[in-house]
Amino acid sequence: MGTFLVLAALCAAVALIIRGMIRDKKSGRGACGGDCSRCKGCR
Repeated sequence: MGTFLVLAALCAAVALIIRGMIRDKKSGRGACGGDCSRCKGCR
């Protein structure tokens, strides 16, 4: 029973994280802004 509760809590946390990532992507707040000339990730 305890294992099931931990698994359910973990699945809920992962679902919330993924949901937040999708919302950020749709609103343009993701890691990639689409402007490669200003990208600091490849410098």
